[in-house]
Amino acid sequence: MDPIALEAKESMAKTIQAFQNELTTLRTGRATPAMLDRVECEYYGDKIAVNQISSISSPEPRQLLVKPYDKGDVKNICAAIAAANLGVNPINEGDCIRITIAPLTEETRRDLVKKAKAMSEDSKVAIRNIRRDFIDLVKASDEMTEDLQKRVQEEIENVTKDSVAEIDSILAKKESEIMAI
Repeated sequence: MDPIALEAKESMAKTIQAFQNELTTLRTGRATPAMLDRVECEYYGDKIAVNQISSISSPEPRQLLVKPYDKGDVKNICAAIAAANLGVNPINEGDCIRITIAPLTEETRRDLVKKAKAMSEDSKVAIRNIRRDFIDLVKASDEMTEDLQKRVQEEIENVTKDSVAEIDSILAKKESEIMAI
């Protein structure tokens, strides 16, 4: 495979990884510490991720327990989780925060699937942009023959198709996970 096509493949792999990381923040009816990965709270005048200033565990399948390293941060973390619009209600227990995940309704499940599909479409757009950038790079190259340019463009197209197919399979898996009761 041509080095340019390999570089395109690496860029697309990073986009796929980012998509997978983004999907972990969606609720699936099960409590996972990754749900709080994007929640940031006020910490000494700065915004910092909750998972960096506390330990997050799942003592039960539908429950999260957040234990701040500094007990003075409980109020800030509780407020940040409530403000994050995750559809959960944090309960301040003095030195820790307990979050009970309610079972998902059919309507909530459909909304989550819509969010997942929107995330996948954003990732597909990013992959297509990567494809366009690399094809433009190949077309602008004066060092390549016309045949070599066409071959590299075909390789980039194949990598793009594979990447989009991988995003679709990841989405299908997440969708079945969300819709499972």
